Order: sequence, then C-alpha cells, then structure tokens
Amino acid sequence: MKPIYVTFKDKKTEASFEELEKGKFEDKRLYGFIERAIVDLKKDYTSGIKIPKKLWPKIYVQKYKIDNLWKYDLPNGWRLIYTIKANEVMILNVILEWMTHKDYEKRFKY
Repeated sequence: MKPIYVTFKDKKTEASFEELEKGKFEDKRLYGFIERAIVDLKKDYTSGIKIPKKLWPKIYVQKYKIDNLWKYDLPNGWRLIYTIKANEVMILNVILEWMTHKDYEKRFKY
C-alpha cells in the first residue's frame, strides 16, 4: 500500500491552521477538529465525502486545477475541503480550506 500524506495548498493556509492553536477557545477547538481530520485522512484518504463534479465551485478548478474534490465534515458544522493527488509512489491529500457550514452553502450555492 502507498503511504498517505496530508498537506496544505500553500504556506499561508498552513500558517492559518497553526494560528488557530494560539487563538481563543473556539479557534483552539477548530484546530483540534482539523488535527483529528488530518489523522483520519492519513489512515484513509477517502475519509471524507466525494463531491460530484457538477457541484464543484469554479474557483477550485481554475485556481487549483483539481480533478477531484472532497469534503470532510468537522464537528459544529465546519467543513474541510480537500483534493487527492496520487502517483505510483504516494497519495497526497491537499487541504484547500475549511469553513463554516454557512460559508460552505454559499461557496457551493446550496
């Protein structure tokens, strides 16, 4: 079996994640939720729910040139959006962003 890794789309997103740990109670909780999601994704890269292509926001396709899109439901209505990149050596989950359920509905036009 190929090793599974998790990364962030860029350093800015990774820094935002790290900042959560230093924030207020709610930020620290969100940090813990995302940290747990990362552990789950390292065990099973398909831990989330695959989003049908017809529902993909154009920004993800244009900006990140994705060919698959997944969401991982975090507690308290938060959503983690990621894509999977794979080759013959490894599987890489790339975290694109996380957002509240309300922001998720706006982004995905529900």
